[in-house]
Amino acid sequence: MTEKIKNYLGVAIIATILIVAGSAWKYVRYYGQSIEPSSFRSFAVSGEGKVVAIPDVAQFSFSVVTEGGKDIAKLQKENTEKVNSAINFVKSSGVQAKDIKTSGYNLNPRYQNYSCPVLLGGIEENRVCPPPEIVGYTITQTILVTVRDFGKVGEILGGVVEKGANSVSQLNFTIDDPTVVQNDAREEAIAKAKEKAKAIAKAGGFGLGRLLSIDEGGYTPVPYYARADIGFGGALEKAAPPSIEPGSQDVTVTVSLRYEIR
Repeated sequence: MTEKIKNYLGVAIIATILIVAGSAWKYVRYYGQSIEPSSFRSFAVSGEGKVVAIPDVAQFSFSVVTEGGKDIAKLQKENTEKVNSAINFVKSSGVQAKDIKTSGYNLNPRYQNYSCPVLLGGIEENRVCPPPEIVGYTITQTILVTVRDFGKVGEILGGVVEKGANSVSQLNFTIDDPTVVQNDAREEAIAKAKEKAKAIAKAGGFGLGRLLSIDEGGYTPVPYYARADIGFGGALEKAAPPSIEPGSQDVTVTVSLRYEIR
């Protein structure tokens, strides 16, 4: 093989290596962009969708607080009888068992504390102070109720108190299955974000490329809380049940879209 042919072969080999290396670099770069969208020239837009929904369930908690001496069994019996009486009333009002749940049960001691040391004739007497002594116990049982018939909410609120509950709180109205409403709000948010992206691309003088990513900021229901004027206390006079209005609820979804710039 002549020296001239050897030189040609060397040049051809080097050229081949360079071509293969260039192709490999382009492939690696394209592959990297395909798995890492942020390497594109891109921009992000956000949109918010809001749907006004009507709540379809009401929820509230009622508690029976029983305070007494050291006979825990007696206290438990008294507390349980009142709770069961209130629960039976709720069930008789059309609330299903699956919508009644015990959310808390607490047994707490009550202590008698002693002040020490004492002053006798203006002189402080140093003596051992007796430790706090348990003088009784307090039992608190809390029940969470879900009411699906708004026409019975006021009646049930008043009835549980008559049956022994001495605290009613956290009355709120919500949506039992928010999926449909949430989907509507999401569609609105995405549509707004797309329109915003088109407007930005037109104003910036560039083309709108592929959709690289989409992130949802979250589902934000705004609950409506109602006030029930029933609280701690003893026997209540028979009164007309409170008038309850569920109102409406705003369901908001935010999304962020990222587009490639062309």
